[in-house]
Amino acid sequence: MKKVEIYTSDTCIQCKKAKEYLQKNNIEFIEYNISSNEEFKRELIKKGYLSVPVIVVDGQDILGFDVNRIKQLTVI
Repeated sequence: MKKVEIYTSDTCIQCKKAKEYLQKNNIEFIEYNISSNEEFKRELIKKGYLSVPVIVVDGQDILGFDVNRIKQLTVI
C-alpha cells in the first residue's frame, strides 16, 4: 500500500474535499493539520509550500486537490 499524507488547515475547503475523496475511495492517509500544529506548518514551508492542501504520495507532492494526479499516484 502506498503511503499517503495530506497537509491541511481548518479553513481550507479544498482540504475538506480532498479528505472526503480519499475516504470515499478507501485510501488511507495521515493528516497534518497546520492550524493546530506549528511543527507541521514549518515542515510544509520547508518543503517550499505556503498553501494547502499538499498531498504526498510515496514522496511525490501534489499541490492542491488534483483528482487526476491523485488517481495516477495511488493506483496500485
